[in-house]
Amino acid sequence: MSNQKIYILLTDTGTLFTRLIKLYTKKPYNHASISLDPELKEVYSFGRKTAKNPFIGGFVQENIRGEHFSSSRCTVISCSVTEEQHNKLKAFINKIESEKQHYGYNLLGLFAIMFNKPLSRDNAFFCSQFVATVLQKCQIVHFTKPPALVIPHEFLEMEDFHVDFQGNLKDYFQNIDSRNIEMNTFISSHDQEQCGQSMAIS
Repeated sequence: MSNQKIYILLTDTGTLFTRLIKLYTKKPYNHASISLDPELKEVYSFGRKTAKNPFIGGFVQENIRGEHFSSSRCTVISCSVTEEQHNKLKAFINKIESEKQHYGYNLLGLFAIMFNKPLSRDNAFFCSQFVATVLQKCQIVHFTKPPALVIPHEFLEMEDFHVDFQGNLKDYFQNIDSRNIEMNTFISSHDQEQCGQSMAIS
């Protein structure tokens, strides 16, 4: 097992559309995204392409630090993966991204969940269906039901994933930024110390 990890971000954005979803699921999170880095610099999902219209959607690289997510509550979970799994996952996402104009949002599939009926459509996903499909195709998780029936909170029940953070998304980024500042300060101090030693030797 390599030391590489993947990350799943579960959020509650609080929009009218997601509040309607929560009326059915009765769960705290209504959106799922996937990332390959702990700083969540590149986060992928299927969702709205414009902030004000939930009905125009498709494959998106999400701006997690943007206004749409700024006040969201979230959970970040992670899982260690092999190099092969990591490469497969990255290649799969890159392929969809390169063909994103051919992909749409599986809105009908989302509502079909209410009747416990998986509705898969060619080149169309909703958020948790996309994340589940990625995990299954890359042989990271084997679900006992079709990805089109997986809803966001179920990712918390996966055995090999661990909770890294729960709380407000802004606090998550503050923690990340603080660690980066501390690391940069340490590196800068170490470099100055090394430079001083070199000058003393010379």
